[in-house]
Amino acid sequence: MRTKYAAGNWKMNMTFEEGQILFSEVTNMVKDEVVNPNVKVVMGVPAPYLSSFSKLINTDKVSIAAQNCYPKASGAYTGEVSVPMLKSAGVEYVIIGHSERREYFNETDQFIAEKVDAILAEGLTPIFCCGETLGQREEGIHFDFVKGQLTNSLFHLDADAVQKVVIAYEPIWAIGTGVTASSEQAQEMHKVLRDHLASKYGQEVADNISILYGGSVKAGNAPELFSQPDIDGGLVGGASLDSRGFTDIAKSF
Repeated sequence: MRTKYAAGNWKMNMTFEEGQILFSEVTNMVKDEVVNPNVKVVMGVPAPYLSSFSKLINTDKVSIAAQNCYPKASGAYTGEVSVPMLKSAGVEYVIIGHSERREYFNETDQFIAEKVDAILAEGLTPIFCCGETLGQREEGIHFDFVKGQLTNSLFHLDADAVQKVVIAYEPIWAIGTGVTASSEQAQEMHKVLRDHLASKYGQEVADNISILYGGSVKAGNAPELFSQPDIDGGLVGGASLDSRGFTDIAKSF
């Protein structure tokens, strides 16, 4: 059975004190309220907080994620953070390939592939983001574009390695806009991605990979989205900054 995820991406929000309160609230709520043993709650917090917040975890239902990494293990890369550093801070997951990283920091599929390799080499789990713009969807090239992101960044992996990756489909036109893909639109793309994985690795491998939906996920729309057969949870932005709402998302399975 595929693991179900409620993964939060805090982005560049929260002071240390605010984040500490939020992280503690979510951790305690999840410990008490999330009863489905197949649900994993992951919080992607700002890099300066990782080590301190990882010590606040009091349940195996919760893990901490970094929002980015650099693919080199060490060296003269001022300001960057390596995967071994993240691992030593208690990180289990690393979000990579987010559309904001691709757009604002010009990250390419090849660079993201290097990050995938670096994360897996340290035994951590990549949360690999992919998704199309509104223009690409309107042109009708959205399926091929997102499949290409998987091909370019993941298809160099063998079958064992690719099953250690969590994929997050985030239509760029629905991130932070309040617009959510319909459950039918989201399921359609998730099915396309799972079929694409099956074309490379076989159906059994594809069926073992968790694929999350991201794009204005809230407690109100999570149950319908998560009920779709190929949607295994959400990568949640703004709603992850509210402890009650985010915990309710985690309870939507």
